[in-house]
Amino acid sequence: MARSRTPKLDASEVITNEIIRIIERGVLPWRKPWTAGGSSRPLRVGGEPYQGVNNLLLTMRTVMAGHSSPFWMTLPQANVLDAKVRKGEKSSVVVYYGQSRRDAGDEHDHSDGDDHSEEARIFRFQKSYRVFNACQIEGLPDSFYPDPEPVPEHPPSEPIPHMQAFFDAIDITTVFTGTEAYYLPPVDKVYMPSITRFQDPRNFYGVWAHELAHATKARHRLNRDFGCEPACKIDPCIGVIGVQK
Repeated sequence: MARSRTPKLDASEVITNEIIRIIERGVLPWRKPWTAGGSSRPLRVGGEPYQGVNNLLLTMRTVMAGHSSPFWMTLPQANVLDAKVRKGEKSSVVVYYGQSRRDAGDEHDHSDGDDHSEEARIFRFQKSYRVFNACQIEGLPDSFYPDPEPVPEHPPSEPIPHMQAFFDAIDITTVFTGTEAYYLPPVDKVYMPSITRFQDPRNFYGVWAHELAHATKARHRLNRDFGCEPACKIDPCIGVIGVQK
């Protein structure tokens, strides 16, 4: 009996679909208009920063998943450190672009007297592999969990009176705490960072309006479908689907 072959991973398709899913959630993490502190740019196990699309992709995943560590590594790299990935954790795909040189004298190079037979050929390639954030791994040294970077300083934003009065009149409870913005259906409350975390108070009201729009979907308001499975417990804005905090 012939063995079934595992379909080859198309890294470009995986990355494209991941970015599309994040955009469809309604909040672009690279445009977050408030300061939340947190870790630096994504780092390899040896401390080298990721570049290009890997930097963008892992930054988005860090924000959406709420990881506090900037370090990412493969399963074998974690095993070398006597650490293990927690059961049920999902990996993230990253890509590596490189090139190799094949000399004209290579046995597979059939030039048939072509004038370019003495030239070397450059072949470009793409490889993909899977990594986990240090927050998904148990048993790593403390150095993989550095203290968060300080929240960038900016002049504290003040409420805009007429806009504040408008939002205060809306009969939906809002709790100002933490560093994330989301609507939590089970308790019918909106959670927002305080206005002092926003450089521009207009962005504060824009994010607040976005979360209140999610709250209008509740059964006792517009009774609209949240666009996810029945097990979905949290507004997609915080990037956690199917997990109740």
